[in-house]
Amino acid sequence: MDMKARRISLIAVTLVAVLAFPKWVAAQDQVARGEYLFNTAGCAGCHTDSKNNGALLAGGRELKTPFGTYYGPNITADPTHGIGTWSDEDFIRALRDGISPDGNHYFPVFPYTSFTKMTDADMRTLKAYIFSLPPVAKPDIPHDINFPFGFRFTMFFWKLLFFDKGPYTPPPGATPEVARGGYIAEALAHCGECHTPRNMLGAVDQSQKFAGLAHGPDGDTVPNITPHDKTGIGNWTDDELVTLFRDGEMPLGDEVDGGMAEVVRNGTSKLTEQDLTALIAYLRSVSAIENDVFHTH
Repeated sequence: MDMKARRISLIAVTLVAVLAFPKWVAAQDQVARGEYLFNTAGCAGCHTDSKNNGALLAGGRELKTPFGTYYGPNITADPTHGIGTWSDEDFIRALRDGISPDGNHYFPVFPYTSFTKMTDADMRTLKAYIFSLPPVAKPDIPHDINFPFGFRFTMFFWKLLFFDKGPYTPPPGATPEVARGGYIAEALAHCGECHTPRNMLGAVDQSQKFAGLAHGPDGDTVPNITPHDKTGIGNWTDDELVTLFRDGEMPLGDEVDGGMAEVVRNGTSKLTEQDLTALIAYLRSVSAIENDVFHTH
């Protein structure tokens, strides 16, 4: 190859690299944003069997409920046992509608009832991050659900009664900060899924939003996080709430345990300062409800 041909070849390669670089940067940025959403949404907690040193997102996490025992499915990009064959539209349908690619309804133990409030853009970004992680060829563990709650077709009727499809709408008159905090609490972090009591059919009772419950997931007591002065977090300072979400330490020096310890470790401790401030502002804006879950018998 003569010198002229080499120069032309070098220019062509350089041009291709220059044109491709912005796309590569955009893809890297999307993955980074996806990781932030992934942490905030707590995906690893429900889809990783950490107790038995399971691989990230390979499923098997046990969750005991009054309706039976559920096991988080494999959501790695494995094409056989995970979600590797899912399109963006499949992923959005699962989170927005609670429906699998083959048309089956998901049980609401999968918090699509909250994830439905996410934006399409955030859903796509979250999927991009999940698909950047190593696939794991591990089959799902079948749920062990009490009769008659194991029939998926019944979820069609359950949704008619209790499911409000998203996306998220901020409360009337909410400031941009409170609106952002509401999106984090209700769509991404899905705080209400654990902190709000449920009715006999497993739907959250919105009249008791964030009021806590004596017997929550895995039988744990879930505290009242409304701004009630006596039974909630109304007397907590902003600094105390920041310490809780960053370090898992409560005002009297006790540390959170169980599911909340996992939420802090994998989620709230990684929020940006701005988002953490917004989350606290939103929690202070919701209705204060008296509910002393630690003295409920």
